[in-house]
Amino acid sequence: MDRHEADHGALKDQQISRRSLLRGVGAGTLAMGAGGILSACSSGLKGAGSGATGTITIGFITPLTGALAGFASGDKYVLDQIKQSSVYKNGIKIGGKTYKIDIVVQDSQSDPTRAGQVAQQLILQNHADLILTTSTPETTNPVASACEKLQTPCLSTVVPWESWYAGLGGNPVSPTQTFKYCTTFFFGLKEFQGCFAPMWNRVHTNKVVACQYPKDADGTAFREGFEPLIQQAGYKVVDGGAYQDLTTDFSSMISLFKNKGCEVFSNCPIPPDFNTFWKQASQQGFKPKIATVAKVLLFPADIVALGDLVNNVATDSWWGPYMPNTSSLTGISAKALADGYQQATGNQWVQSIGSSYSLFEVAKEAFGAVSDPHDKTEVASALHNVNYTGMCGSLNFAAGPAPGVGIIQPVGVQWKKSTGQFPFEMTVVDNSLNSNVQVQANLEPTNA
Repeated sequence: MDRHEADHGALKDQQISRRSLLRGVGAGTLAMGAGGILSACSSGLKGAGSGATGTITIGFITPLTGALAGFASGDKYVLDQIKQSSVYKNGIKIGGKTYKIDIVVQDSQSDPTRAGQVAQQLILQNHADLILTTSTPETTNPVASACEKLQTPCLSTVVPWESWYAGLGGNPVSPTQTFKYCTTFFFGLKEFQGCFAPMWNRVHTNKVVACQYPKDADGTAFREGFEPLIQQAGYKVVDGGAYQDLTTDFSSMISLFKNKGCEVFSNCPIPPDFNTFWKQASQQGFKPKIATVAKVLLFPADIVALGDLVNNVATDSWWGPYMPNTSSLTGISAKALADGYQQATGNQWVQSIGSSYSLFEVAKEAFGAVSDPHDKTEVASALHNVNYTGMCGSLNFAAGPAPGVGIIQPVGVQWKKSTGQFPFEMTVVDNSLNSNVQVQANLEPTNA
């Protein structure tokens, strides 16, 4: 048995309630009867629609504004790089014919209802041949639901696959159902455990874990799927309760964690909620020895409001300049892509650059495998069978853990003070799941 399987087990052995998961998805499963399709915001990239047989139209839905905007902060740069690649600049040759590619960008505004609405617009008005979408269930789930119902190929990323799968009506415990038009790549709860538990094990604690999981799609997936994995790893769970997003007072939760003697911390909130919680936790004397966070502190902008409170907080990293990956479109390395972003914007690199970039790599792979790019069934089938290596490493959509799901292997990182241009930097401290990435620094307790 593989060491990671022995240490961490498999998600399929856990009893996750599909009904419980779907309760947490909430607005993520948009009813298609909802009207009021909003006007397009194409960010300067206008799509002609597939009515012009020589044009492939790709819709791109991302949270450019709102509470989740940090996830999309590198997307304009990515689009600029994609447009400069030969495939997207000169078109793709299919069956002896070269097709121009138009990209239509829509801002979900971090609103699940709007995400579903603009997906409908791209399909019904722009006649999109493929929808790409990124960044949390609040964006990806309503988009995927719309695409599956309207029979349009869809590729999602930066969403735990269990949250995405449950949002479409599947059961992550028994992930045998194939969604004909929808695919995704990222990772899931087993990878979170394989990334976080090795870091917990290297800090001496009482093995009592404080869990800050909200009442939303990710929170429900973590509560139903990740907590059993925590227990399987030999730790005790203290669940803080399913709180509402944008809660402003976490005092009762903090008191619970203190009273239970929690020395390990796990969460998956939206960024504003963690900032509020972590400040209040410090003020009220809750200082776990090791904190591993999901969905937050993924980007430099998240740490501005917290300052020194982020030091040695750990999280997962699915992409960064330390990844030995290269583009399948141009051959540019992950480091060069990150460096280029910093030079072009003056801002610190963000790891969503890599996943957004790979959306367009996978799209090229799928379109390159079909005879007719306007045949949505053929394109969707091609997506389910993509197997390639690119900016996010090797992705195989046919290999599972569910049909149409490709897995990125993350590494464990801590935010540490930097002597360089930026005050803090994401530093690799554990490579248990991805030994191709070099460890850069020793893991240190969060509140030493």
